[in-house]
Amino acid sequence: MRPAYNCRMSSSAAPSSRTPAPFSQISALSPLDGRYAGKLGGLRPIMSEQGYMQRRVQVEVAWFIALSDAGFAEFKPLSPGARTYLLGLVKNFSEADGLAIKEIEKTTNHDVKAVEYWIKSKFEARPELQGASEFVHFACTSEDINNTSHALQLKNGREQVLLPALDKLIAQLRTLAHTHAAEPMLSRTHGQTASPTTVGKEIANVVSRLTTAREKIAGIPLMAKMNGAVGNYNAHLSAWPDFDWQAFSRRVIETPEPLGLGLHFQTYTIQIEPHDYMAELFDAVARTNTILIDLARDIWGYISVGYFKQRLKPGEIGSSTMPHKVNPIDFENAEGNLGLANALLRHLSEKLPISRWQRDLTDSTVLRNMGVALGYAVLAYTSLGVGLSKLELNQEALADDLDASWEVLAEPIQTVMRRYGVQGAYEKLKDVTRGKTVTAEALHALVRSLDIPEPEKQRLLAMTPASYIGLAAELARSV
Repeated sequence: MRPAYNCRMSSSAAPSSRTPAPFSQISALSPLDGRYAGKLGGLRPIMSEQGYMQRRVQVEVAWFIALSDAGFAEFKPLSPGARTYLLGLVKNFSEADGLAIKEIEKTTNHDVKAVEYWIKSKFEARPELQGASEFVHFACTSEDINNTSHALQLKNGREQVLLPALDKLIAQLRTLAHTHAAEPMLSRTHGQTASPTTVGKEIANVVSRLTTAREKIAGIPLMAKMNGAVGNYNAHLSAWPDFDWQAFSRRVIETPEPLGLGLHFQTYTIQIEPHDYMAELFDAVARTNTILIDLARDIWGYISVGYFKQRLKPGEIGSSTMPHKVNPIDFENAEGNLGLANALLRHLSEKLPISRWQRDLTDSTVLRNMGVALGYAVLAYTSLGVGLSKLELNQEALADDLDASWEVLAEPIQTVMRRYGVQGAYEKLKDVTRGKTVTAEALHALVRSLDIPEPEKQRLLAMTPASYIGLAAELARSV
């Protein structure tokens, strides 16, 4: 029953026990579960607390089934029906199951113990499982369950969401690189006019970087341990001192799902798995995000100078007062969210490998934010994809910039002069071009005066800023 309040009490003095309003996206503390909730539906079942609980159930079930097959007289192999039922607890784990575990946790004040009790509650009316119920969580410390669950979350998050999102982005960029492979564009080194390139080649540079970064993320082994309170199998050996517990633990961890966990075995640990692989993974994602920040800023700049236009969406407004505006909001949102992701990822990678003595609990609350860090990254990848899909090349603006920048041909002219031994080639071109408005006529007059073979003169006279692109088109097509 809702408590009755004195009608004269001010709202600021109302008791804190007042029933909170129902949760909605608009009241979410994090925009990942509020404004952007619809864009993260693929990540939420994996990296949420419900996903974490499901993975804990998976680990407990895998360990329990493996113990039944270990050859112990006290725990006979489970029947096929029992195995199917146990695996079904994992496969069919629901929000209601997660809430039931949370209800148990109100009494235990221990989240892993609540999972254990929930599993045992599912053994009711099943004599085969009830008789073996004390082998649930047998010889395990909570961290045996937690570290493996975190690794499974990261495995599924990486394979089902993060890498597919990156692959989609890379594919979009590769298509743009190929489509615009030969479209000439003025380069700007230090913000100044420089040797021309092509639109496709500049995008190909990013494709190449991202492909390498993506392979780094995909190639990091995800580690797990199940070796007891301080990593020495103390409790295990107290029960069966002659059993090879290390080999057994390795088998459970490395056997593919669903009977095993499909992870990499970590031999040496304190109570926690050292988290070094997590630091590598989060650093690899952060490095990938840094490449994408570079991309977002560059495209923002190209939109600003008119190289790209953006397709309009019906009804969309760029400014509340300036109706002409079409803002590059997708690239700006991406840049901001990539920055948030990297701030969290770098804290995770710096903090998680550090634990006082054999264990402290500072990693526990930090690890619960893995999904937040990856969520901001995935959100940014989505924004970039949307932004890229809106781009239209403004060939007129590209051509105008090139036509106004004949000074970039000072480079090939002086290079040919040097080939034929013309003394002071660089200095002569510097005198003609540096800090000056250079015209085609001025350069052509210089070329005609050169003491170089006539075919070379004609080749230089035929050259334009738009044609001076080197191997850019070939490089773009081959990425």
